[in-house]
Amino acid sequence: MGSMKRKILIVDDNPEFAEMMARNLGQEEYEVSIAPSGNAAIEKVLSESPELVLLDLKLPDITGEEVLERIQTINNNIAVIIITGYGGEQVAVDLMKAGAMDFLSKPIARENFLKAVKNALEIRDAQIEDKQFAKNYSLEKFFPFLAHEIRNPLHAIYGSLAVIMKRSDSKDKILQQSIKIINDEIQHLNEFVKECLDFVKPLGKHHFDEIAINEVFNIAKSHVSHMFEDFSEKIKINTDMDPQLPLVQANYEEIKQTFLNILINSYEAMEKGGELLIKTYFNSDLSPGHVEIVFSDNGVGIKKENMKDLFHPFFTTKLRGTGLGLAICRRIIEERHHGKIYVQSEEGKGSTIRVELPIQQILSTSGGKTQ
Repeated sequence: MGSMKRKILIVDDNPEFAEMMARNLGQEEYEVSIAPSGNAAIEKVLSESPELVLLDLKLPDITGEEVLERIQTINNNIAVIIITGYGGEQVAVDLMKAGAMDFLSKPIARENFLKAVKNALEIRDAQIEDKQFAKNYSLEKFFPFLAHEIRNPLHAIYGSLAVIMKRSDSKDKILQQSIKIINDEIQHLNEFVKECLDFVKPLGKHHFDEIAINEVFNIAKSHVSHMFEDFSEKIKINTDMDPQLPLVQANYEEIKQTFLNILINSYEAMEKGGELLIKTYFNSDLSPGHVEIVFSDNGVGIKKENMKDLFHPFFTTKLRGTGLGLAICRRIIEERHHGKIYVQSEEGKGSTIRVELPIQQILSTSGGKTQ
């Protein structure tokens, strides 16, 4: 599935430095433009609507502070990373309080630069997602409020942590270990907030395409294999994929998320090692025909008394679990795609999850097709 390139504007009057940043970003498939002055930057913000601006503090016409203020007035969904020379860290920190996402000090290592860009875009996307859900009610109203109240201090913590990391002694192992713990906890809370928002995502407002289930699974499998790289020698994956599967009318990202959640559960259930079998096949017995995907592992399994609560939000037996993974899967499969999801499990003997997806979407309760 193709995707639009993320648009980034570089604002810097040093052409060599700006071109270097542009080359690095271009190699990562970003769409990049350059403005050599503050006024030129404002014009490009108005005409090009970038998602991220890399803003030098010292410009030949107006200050970086003024440019930041104008950007926020034009479109407060644009993320801004401040670029500062030696000695400008205090001003950069002040601008973070005024709405900038992060700051980078020259000279900038390529790896740190690209990581900061990626993080800023992810935070921007999350903030926009929070705003989109703010009009919903009950849980749909509470979760966006919760997300806002958690993410704002998290962003401040992350920004402050970035400052600490830049000024800390990399040889101090205890300090570096503490920084890692803080960063890990930030990521854990961010993931929790994301899962809450995924759970209350409005129905019927997502684009459906004809997708190839085997292809979506392979992408999810590749992603999870990378996440659990340390498990590669302990877990064996076998597949029995029907190469003649018909295309399914579905939301690509949501089905991929479902497969990711199920695969993550299987990997975590086989932490000490095991085998995972995935099968796909077409079932013509159910009108209008269903594609079925079966995930079977021989992990720790599920206690009998817990089976009834598997799909309940926030129910989990994991030490670090959110209890939303399977709840999200059910919403995606049953409420959004009019399919079915079943779990069979026995403690100590593993689990099997079967997903049924109709190849065509039925009419929704509002009388129109699901979009």
